[in-house]
Amino acid sequence: MKKRVLSGMRPTGRLHVGHYFGALKKWVELQEECDCYYMSSDWHALTTNYVDTSKINENTLEMIADWITAGINPHKVIIFRQSKVPQHTELFLILSMITPLSWLQRCSTYKEQIKEIKNKDFNNYGFLGYPVLMAADILLYKANIVPVGCDQLSHLELTREIARRFNNLYGNVFIEPKEELSKEAKVPGLDRRKMSKSYDNSIFLGESDDILREKVKNMFTDPLKIRKNDPGHPDDCVVFAFYKIFDKDYINRRENCKAGLIGCIMCKKQITEILSEFMNPLAIKRKDIISDKAHLEKFIENGSQKAQEIAQKTILEIRYALKF
Repeated sequence: MKKRVLSGMRPTGRLHVGHYFGALKKWVELQEECDCYYMSSDWHALTTNYVDTSKINENTLEMIADWITAGINPHKVIIFRQSKVPQHTELFLILSMITPLSWLQRCSTYKEQIKEIKNKDFNNYGFLGYPVLMAADILLYKANIVPVGCDQLSHLELTREIARRFNNLYGNVFIEPKEELSKEAKVPGLDRRKMSKSYDNSIFLGESDDILREKVKNMFTDPLKIRKNDPGHPDDCVVFAFYKIFDKDYINRRENCKAGLIGCIMCKKQITEILSEFMNPLAIKRKDIISDKAHLEKFIENGSQKAQEIAQKTILEIRYALKF
Protein backbone atom coordinates (compact mmCIF):
# COMPACT_ATOMS: atom_id res chain seq x y z
CA MET A 1 0.00 0.00 0.00
CA LYS A 2 1.06 3.56 -0.63
CA LYS A 3 2.18 5.60 2.33
CA ARG A 4 -0.33 8.21 3.41
CA VAL A 5 0.57 11.90 3.65
CA LEU A 6 -1.35 14.59 5.53
CA SER A 7 -0.44 18.25 5.39
CA GLY A 8 -2.25 21.56 5.46
CA MET A 9 -2.00 25.32 5.51
CA ARG A 10 -4.03 28.01 7.19
CA PRO A 11 -6.10 29.96 4.63
CA THR A 12 -4.66 33.41 5.15
CA GLY A 13 -4.66 34.29 1.45
CA ARG A 14 -1.99 34.13 -1.21
CA LEU A 15 1.17 32.11 -0.67
CA HIS A 16 4.76 33.32 -0.86
CA VAL A 17 7.99 31.78 -2.12
CA GLY A 18 8.75 30.57 1.41
CA HIS A 19 5.61 28.39 1.20
CA TYR A 20 6.73 27.10 -2.19
CA PHE A 21 10.21 25.98 -1.16
CA GLY A 22 9.24 25.12 2.40
CA ALA A 23 6.22 22.95 1.56
CA LEU A 24 4.63 23.05 -1.88
CA LYS A 25 7.61 21.76 -3.83
CA LYS A 26 7.73 18.72 -1.54
CA TRP A 27 3.95 18.27 -1.78
CA VAL A 28 4.23 18.07 -5.57
CA GLU A 29 6.92 15.39 -5.31
CA LEU A 30 4.96 13.33 -2.77
CA GLN A 31 1.79 13.24 -4.86
CA GLU A 32 3.57 11.00 -7.38
CA GLU A 33 4.32 8.24 -4.89
CA CYS A 34 1.97 8.59 -1.91
CA ASP A 35 -1.71 8.77 -0.98
CA CYS A 36 -1.89 12.53 -0.25
CA TYR A 37 -4.43 14.51 1.76
CA TYR A 38 -3.91 18.29 1.60
CA MET A 39 -6.24 20.43 3.66
CA SER A 40 -7.18 24.03 4.09
CA SER A 41 -6.77 24.38 7.86
CA ASP A 42 -9.58 26.88 8.38
CA TRP A 43 -10.18 25.98 12.05
CA HIS A 44 -6.50 26.74 12.62
CA ALA A 45 -7.02 30.14 11.01
CA LEU A 46 -9.28 31.09 13.91
CA THR A 47 -6.43 30.72 16.40
CA THR A 48 -4.91 34.02 15.26
CA ASN A 49 -7.68 35.61 13.16
CA TYR A 50 -10.80 34.95 15.21
CA VAL A 51 -11.86 38.62 15.28
CA ASP A 52 -12.54 38.86 11.53
CA THR A 53 -13.55 35.65 9.76
CA SER A 54 -15.01 37.35 6.70
CA LYS A 55 -12.09 36.49 4.40
CA ILE A 56 -11.59 32.82 5.23
CA ASN A 57 -13.69 31.50 2.34
CA GLU A 58 -12.03 33.78 -0.21
CA ASN A 59 -8.59 33.10 1.25
CA THR A 60 -9.19 29.36 0.93
CA LEU A 61 -9.78 29.68 -2.81
CA GLU A 62 -6.77 31.98 -3.23
CA MET A 63 -4.54 29.51 -1.39
CA ILE A 64 -5.72 26.42 -3.24
CA ALA A 65 -5.30 28.27 -6.52
CA ASP A 66 -1.66 28.72 -5.49
CA TRP A 67 -1.37 25.01 -4.69
CA ILE A 68 -2.53 24.07 -8.18
CA THR A 69 -0.36 26.79 -9.70
CA ALA A 70 2.66 25.25 -7.96
CA GLY A 71 1.86 21.82 -9.44
CA ILE A 72 -0.58 20.11 -7.07
CA ASN A 73 -2.87 17.92 -9.18
CA PRO A 74 -6.42 17.77 -7.71
CA HIS A 75 -7.01 14.55 -9.68
CA LYS A 76 -4.12 12.82 -7.87
CA VAL A 77 -4.60 14.12 -4.31
CA ILE A 78 -7.50 14.83 -1.97
CA ILE A 79 -7.90 18.56 -1.37
CA PHE A 80 -10.36 19.40 1.40
CA ARG A 81 -11.46 21.92 4.01
CA GLN A 82 -10.83 21.01 7.63
CA SER A 83 -14.14 22.53 8.76
CA LYS A 84 -16.06 20.34 6.29
CA VAL A 85 -14.90 17.24 8.19
CA PRO A 86 -16.48 17.45 11.68
CA GLN A 87 -14.40 14.54 12.97
CA HIS A 88 -11.43 16.93 13.28
CA THR A 89 -13.09 18.86 16.09
CA GLU A 90 -14.33 15.67 17.77
CA LEU A 91 -10.83 14.20 17.92
CA PHE A 92 -9.41 17.58 19.00
CA LEU A 93 -11.76 17.52 21.99
CA ILE A 94 -10.80 13.95 22.90
CA LEU A 95 -7.06 14.58 22.65
CA SER A 96 -7.39 17.82 24.63
CA MET A 97 -8.59 15.72 27.56
CA ILE A 98 -5.36 13.69 27.73
CA THR A 99 -2.72 16.29 26.76
CA PRO A 100 -0.84 17.80 29.73
CA LEU A 101 -0.79 21.59 29.80
CA SER A 102 2.99 21.60 30.27
CA TRP A 103 3.45 19.92 26.86
CA LEU A 104 1.80 22.91 25.18
CA GLN A 105 3.53 25.61 27.18
CA ARG A 106 6.97 24.42 26.11
CA CYS A 107 6.28 24.81 22.35
CA SER A 108 8.88 27.13 20.83
CA THR A 109 6.55 28.45 18.09
CA TYR A 110 4.05 29.60 20.69
CA LYS A 111 6.73 31.54 22.57
CA GLU A 112 8.21 33.00 19.37
CA GLN A 113 4.95 34.37 17.99
CA ILE A 114 3.88 35.83 21.34
CA LYS A 115 7.22 37.68 21.36
CA GLU A 116 7.34 38.73 17.69
CA ILE A 117 3.76 39.67 16.84
CA LYS A 118 2.49 42.57 18.91
CA ASN A 119 -0.60 43.63 16.95
CA LYS A 120 -2.71 40.55 17.79
CA ASP A 121 -4.00 39.07 21.02
CA PHE A 122 -2.80 35.47 21.28
CA ASN A 123 -3.90 34.96 24.88
CA ASN A 124 -6.55 32.41 23.97
CA TYR A 125 -6.86 28.68 24.54
CA GLY A 126 -7.11 27.96 20.80
CA PHE A 127 -3.67 29.40 20.10
CA LEU A 128 -2.06 27.57 22.99
CA GLY A 129 -3.82 24.35 22.03
CA TYR A 130 -3.41 24.42 18.28
CA PRO A 131 -0.67 21.71 18.35
CA VAL A 132 -3.35 19.38 19.74
CA LEU A 133 -5.63 20.25 16.82
CA MET A 134 -2.66 19.61 14.53
CA ALA A 135 -2.20 16.22 16.16
CA ALA A 136 -5.89 15.46 15.61
CA ASP A 137 -5.56 16.38 11.92
CA ILE A 138 -2.65 13.98 11.42
CA LEU A 139 -3.84 11.08 13.56
CA LEU A 140 -7.36 11.16 12.13
CA TYR A 141 -6.02 9.97 8.75
CA LYS A 142 -3.35 7.67 10.22
CA ALA A 143 -0.76 9.49 8.14
CA ASN A 144 2.64 7.81 7.83
CA ILE A 145 4.35 10.96 6.58
CA VAL A 146 3.96 14.63 7.44
CA PRO A 147 5.95 17.15 5.38
CA VAL A 148 7.16 19.84 7.77
CA GLY A 149 9.75 22.56 8.11
CA CYS A 150 12.30 22.54 10.90
CA ASP A 151 10.17 24.98 12.90
CA GLN A 152 7.33 22.42 13.02
CA LEU A 153 9.38 19.45 14.21
CA SER A 154 8.51 20.06 17.85
CA HIS A 155 4.80 19.98 16.98
CA LEU A 156 5.17 16.68 15.16
CA GLU A 157 7.03 15.20 18.13
CA LEU A 158 4.14 16.35 20.31
CA THR A 159 1.78 14.52 17.94
CA ARG A 160 3.77 11.34 18.49
CA GLU A 161 3.71 11.85 22.25
CA ILE A 162 -0.06 12.32 22.22
CA ALA A 163 -0.47 9.20 20.05
CA ARG A 164 1.64 7.16 22.48
CA ARG A 165 -0.33 8.46 25.45
CA PHE A 166 -3.66 7.58 23.85
CA ASN A 167 -2.43 4.12 22.83
CA ASN A 168 -1.10 3.44 26.32
CA LEU A 169 -4.38 4.48 27.91
CA TYR A 170 -6.90 2.91 25.55
CA GLY A 171 -5.17 0.50 23.16
CA ASN A 172 -3.30 0.77 19.87
CA VAL A 173 -5.38 2.95 17.58
CA PHE A 174 -2.84 5.46 16.23
CA ILE A 175 0.42 5.08 14.34
CA GLU A 176 3.27 7.49 14.97
CA PRO A 177 3.92 9.65 11.88
CA LYS A 178 7.37 10.38 10.48
CA GLU A 179 8.53 13.78 9.30
CA GLU A 180 9.48 14.57 5.71
CA LEU A 181 11.80 17.56 5.75
CA SER A 182 12.31 19.85 2.78
CA LYS A 183 15.90 19.87 1.51
CA GLU A 184 15.58 23.42 0.23
CA ALA A 185 17.18 26.34 2.05
CA LYS A 186 14.94 28.39 4.29
CA VAL A 187 13.70 31.48 2.44
CA PRO A 188 14.24 34.65 4.47
CA GLY A 189 11.88 37.59 4.42
CA LEU A 190 12.80 41.01 3.06
CA ASP A 191 13.88 42.10 6.54
CA ARG A 192 16.00 38.96 7.24
CA ARG A 193 13.49 37.34 9.58
CA LYS A 194 11.61 34.22 8.52
CA MET A 195 9.36 35.01 5.55
CA SER A 196 5.85 35.40 6.92
CA LYS A 197 2.71 37.32 6.05
CA SER A 198 2.44 38.16 9.73
CA TYR A 199 5.74 40.03 9.46
CA ASP A 200 4.76 41.78 6.17
CA ASN A 201 8.07 40.74 4.58
CA SER A 202 6.94 38.33 1.84
CA ILE A 203 7.23 37.88 -1.92
CA PHE A 204 4.09 36.17 -3.22
CA LEU A 205 3.85 33.54 -5.93
CA GLY A 206 3.11 35.16 -9.27
CA GLU A 207 4.12 38.62 -8.03
CA SER A 208 4.00 41.28 -10.77
CA ASP A 209 7.27 42.73 -12.07
CA ASP A 210 6.57 46.20 -10.65
CA ILE A 211 5.88 44.94 -7.14
CA LEU A 212 8.76 42.47 -7.34
CA ARG A 213 11.18 45.25 -8.29
CA GLU A 214 10.05 47.39 -5.38
CA LYS A 215 10.32 44.55 -2.86
CA VAL A 216 13.81 43.55 -3.98
CA LYS A 217 14.83 47.20 -3.74
CA ASN A 218 13.89 47.11 -0.04
CA MET A 219 15.69 43.84 0.74
CA PHE A 220 18.13 43.85 3.64
CA THR A 221 21.77 43.75 2.45
CA ASP A 222 25.20 43.83 4.10
CA PRO A 223 25.33 47.06 6.18
CA LEU A 224 29.15 47.02 6.04
CA LYS A 225 29.25 47.08 2.22
CA ILE A 226 28.69 50.76 1.50
CA ARG A 227 30.58 51.06 -1.81
CA LYS A 228 30.83 48.57 -4.66
CA ASN A 229 34.48 47.75 -4.02
CA ASP A 230 34.03 47.21 -0.27
CA PRO A 231 34.51 43.53 0.70
CA GLY A 232 31.08 42.03 1.33
CA HIS A 233 29.68 39.48 3.76
CA PRO A 234 27.21 37.64 1.52
CA ASP A 235 26.15 35.01 4.06
CA ASP A 236 24.54 37.80 6.11
CA CYS A 237 22.71 39.28 3.11
CA VAL A 238 19.07 38.54 2.19
CA VAL A 239 19.74 39.14 -1.51
CA PHE A 240 22.48 36.50 -1.54
CA ALA A 241 20.15 34.06 0.26
CA PHE A 242 17.85 34.32 -2.77
CA TYR A 243 20.78 33.67 -5.12
CA LYS A 244 21.53 30.48 -3.20
CA ILE A 245 17.99 29.30 -3.94
CA PHE A 246 17.45 30.56 -7.49
CA ASP A 247 20.94 30.71 -9.07
CA LYS A 248 23.17 27.64 -9.55
CA ASP A 249 26.19 29.94 -9.97
CA TYR A 250 25.84 31.48 -6.52
CA ILE A 251 29.31 30.34 -5.36
CA ASN A 252 31.06 32.61 -7.88
CA ARG A 253 28.81 35.46 -6.80
CA ARG A 254 29.77 34.88 -3.17
CA GLU A 255 33.48 35.13 -4.05
CA ASN A 256 32.97 38.23 -6.21
CA CYS A 257 31.04 39.91 -3.38
CA LYS A 258 33.74 39.10 -0.84
CA ALA A 259 36.38 40.49 -3.20
CA GLY A 260 34.46 43.72 -3.79
CA LEU A 261 33.96 42.98 -7.51
CA ILE A 262 30.19 43.43 -7.48
CA GLY A 263 27.91 45.94 -5.77
CA CYS A 264 24.55 45.62 -4.05
CA ILE A 265 22.66 47.61 -6.70
CA MET A 266 23.76 45.25 -9.47
CA CYS A 267 23.03 42.22 -7.28
CA LYS A 268 19.49 43.43 -6.70
CA LYS A 269 18.95 44.17 -10.39
CA GLN A 270 20.06 40.70 -11.43
CA ILE A 271 18.11 38.81 -8.76
CA THR A 272 15.00 40.78 -9.80
CA GLU A 273 15.44 39.45 -13.34
CA ILE A 274 15.91 35.88 -12.08
CA LEU A 275 12.83 36.11 -9.84
CA SER A 276 10.78 37.61 -12.65
CA GLU A 277 11.68 34.70 -14.94
CA PHE A 278 10.52 32.30 -12.21
CA MET A 279 7.32 34.21 -11.41
CA ASN A 280 5.92 35.09 -14.84
CA PRO A 281 4.80 31.56 -15.88
CA LEU A 282 3.21 31.09 -12.45
CA ALA A 283 1.34 34.39 -12.79
CA ILE A 284 -0.13 33.32 -16.14
CA LYS A 285 -1.15 29.88 -14.86
CA ARG A 286 -2.61 31.30 -11.66
CA LYS A 287 -4.77 33.82 -13.52
CA ASP A 288 -6.49 31.00 -15.42
CA ILE A 289 -7.05 28.91 -12.28
CA ILE A 290 -8.48 31.65 -10.06
CA SER A 291 -10.83 32.84 -12.83
CA ASP A 292 -12.97 29.69 -12.39
CA LYS A 293 -13.76 29.65 -8.67
CA ALA A 294 -16.74 27.35 -9.14
CA HIS A 295 -14.36 24.68 -10.43
CA LEU A 296 -12.09 25.17 -7.42
CA GLU A 297 -15.05 24.85 -5.04
CA LYS A 298 -16.07 21.60 -6.73
CA PHE A 299 -12.61 20.10 -6.14
CA ILE A 300 -12.80 21.12 -2.48
CA GLU A 301 -16.32 19.74 -1.97
CA ASN A 302 -15.51 16.38 -3.57
CA GLY A 303 -12.28 16.11 -1.60
CA SER A 304 -14.02 16.98 1.68
CA GLN A 305 -16.53 14.16 1.17
CA LYS A 306 -13.74 11.65 0.56
CA ALA A 307 -11.80 12.88 3.58
CA GLN A 308 -14.87 12.55 5.78
CA GLU A 309 -15.30 8.89 4.81
CA ILE A 310 -11.76 8.10 6.00
CA ALA A 311 -12.10 10.25 9.13
CA GLN A 312 -15.33 8.56 10.22
CA LYS A 313 -13.70 5.13 10.16
CA THR A 314 -11.00 6.37 12.54
CA ILE A 315 -13.53 8.00 14.87
CA LEU A 316 -15.45 4.73 15.14
CA GLU A 317 -12.21 2.98 16.18
CA ILE A 318 -11.53 5.70 18.75
CA ARG A 319 -15.03 5.50 20.23
CA TYR A 320 -14.71 1.72 20.49
CA ALA A 321 -11.34 2.12 22.26
CA LEU A 322 -12.90 4.65 24.65
CA LYS A 323 -15.84 2.27 25.24
CA PHE A 324 -18.29 4.97 24.18
